Amino acid sequence: MRNSVSIFFFVLMVPAVLLGSTRQAQAQAQAQAQAQAQAQAQAQAQADPYPAMAPLDQYLIPDENAEIALARSAAPASISDDATVMVLGRQGYTTAVQGKNGFLCYVERSWAHYTDHPEFWNPKARTPNCFNAAAASSVTPLYLMKSRLVLAGKSKAEIAQAIAAALDSGKLPALAPGSMCYMMSREQYINDQAHGWHPHVMFYAAGDVAKSWGANLPGSPVFAGPYDPQSRLTTFIVVVNHWSDGTPGPPMEH
Repeated sequence: MRNSVSIFFFVLMVPAVLLGSTRQAQAQAQAQAQAQAQAQAQAQAQADPYPAMAPLDQYLIPDENAEIALARSAAPASISDDATVMVLGRQGYTTAVQGKNGFLCYVERSWAHYTDHPEFWNPKARTPNCFNAAAASSVTPLYLMKSRLVLAGKSKAEIAQAIAAALDSGKLPALAPGSMCYMMSREQYINDQAHGWHPHVMFYAAGDVAKSWGANLPGSPVFAGPYDPQSRLTTFIVVVNHWSDGTPGPPMEH
């Protein structure tokens, strides 16, 4: 009789134990799936932190005088005080101050990057630039065109297509010899990694030609940004010791 009772209880308990084990296994599998989904979401967010354009107001500077001052901070006052200054509005860039020395200053936004750049839509980017006359006539038209396309609501693919077509047709000019730019503002925010980085000046060359300058080699004072196949330019960078206001820049890492 006792054996029969034991067998009876054993038969009753086995399904309950199996059910409990199954539920535990399901809970563990669900937790693992959730953890994997979160990891994938985090990886995707890191790879593409700005998947779409933010509301336009986040890219604008409401105070025009503040934007003019920020643009001028790109270069020493001896250059920028007499430069033309452009500011960004809802329809694109317009001239706020007409200069007289051939230089052009404005604050670039994140879409200055090539369209595949992960921070193409970063609304925090504020990069004051001051271009000499050669660059103002041949480098800035591409950025200004890209700005108009962005504000017209074009997709990244449409922007890249339009830029390529304009370069191929000659609607956008070829690079003028001697094109260069100052980026010496203490207030610059280049991207989420570099932030302000270092005060520097930039020189432009057509094509993928970093090696011809010895850029990025050990001991070389010349850096080159990644070749931009959309603008078809190489940007060479020379770090300087001081910001445009005369204060010391951060030491270079070795």
